Amino acid sequence: MFKGRHFDQSVILLCVRWYLAYNLSLRDLEEMMAERGLSVDHSTVHRWVVGFAPQLLERFNRRKRTVTGKWHLDETYIKVRGRWMYLYRAIDTAGDTVEFLFSEHRDLVAAKRFLRRAFQRHGRPERIVVDGSQTNREAIIACDGENRLRNRSRRSSKPIRIRQSQYLNNRIEQDHRRIKRRIRSMLGFKSQASAAIILSGIEMIQMMRKRQARHFYDPSPSIAEQFDILAA
Repeated sequence: MFKGRHFDQSVILLCVRWYLAYNLSLRDLEEMMAERGLSVDHSTVHRWVVGFAPQLLERFNRRKRTVTGKWHLDETYIKVRGRWMYLYRAIDTAGDTVEFLFSEHRDLVAAKRFLRRAFQRHGRPERIVVDGSQTNREAIIACDGENRLRNRSRRSSKPIRIRQSQYLNNRIEQDHRRIKRRIRSMLGFKSQASAAIILSGIEMIQMMRKRQARHFYDPSPSIAEQFDILAA
């Protein structure tokens, strides 16, 4: 992953981890590296984050624990170049992150795309809790029907139970705050593509904090140790 890089792997991982995990700007990291005798431009740190976060997330997902069959689904607002875009998210009853998807639009097409990805990776849940969004309800019914039709040769399965309640979905509203807290200190996203990558890295950090990856020889490694494991 780091072959041919001018800087040592430990420096790259440190900058990527600190940027995704803590309320630091790219220029903060440039200054912090300078205090350690390293001349690292803030644009270089940005390229590291955009280049390595997806690779680390892919390796993390291979170790990700199974989620429960009861999900909470919602979307939150993210601003990119002055425009509101949307981060679809789902967590299970244990608070573990099920799936996420950054989308330019908040509509039926985006909700279906999110659910298809979640079903493909985790299978169909027994129940999904949503707020009052009729669009999300329609997306669940449509994707559930597609999935059951595609697997009609297997034993029949019951439709997903849908519960619509603003109060029951407070769990995921609280989980959104962890993501929004990290974004707040940034100077704003300049493009949808980089926003999607950086948000995926922030989601990965949150999953690491929730201990969602399997590490058989160390059941509760630190975030730094998990980065080292993924980069090995």
